[in-house]
Amino acid sequence: MKKILIPPFLFAMILLSCSSGKKTGSGGNSTPDTAFSAGKNAEDGLSYSTAVIIREKTESKGVDAEYAWLRKQYPGYRFQGQSLKGSGKKNYDVIDIQTAEGKPLSIYFDISNFFGKF
Repeated sequence: MKKILIPPFLFAMILLSCSSGKKTGSGGNSTPDTAFSAGKNAEDGLSYSTAVIIREKTESKGVDAEYAWLRKQYPGYRFQGQSLKGSGKKNYDVIDIQTAEGKPLSIYFDISNFFGKF
């Protein structure tokens, strides 16, 4: 019988996704606006080139900053899913949401500053 090993960073990402996950636009997380910034082109996070850059240095604070940004930009959103992607030398969280108006969106977060750092 083969043993399946899950790399520690993948296991941690799964745990963090579950523990902080599926937050909606309501609630009171007080992550400061300085925890994230927009890429050079725009603040929308709708593509790799316009991804929201998360400035935090640890995974727990970084994940909290992602959800704080979503609450601020899309009040009342509903979480639909999340995936980890790589593009070039950067790592991205792509969070799929449905806006309060019902529009589906994929939001890109550049997590290179904190990915794999506990």
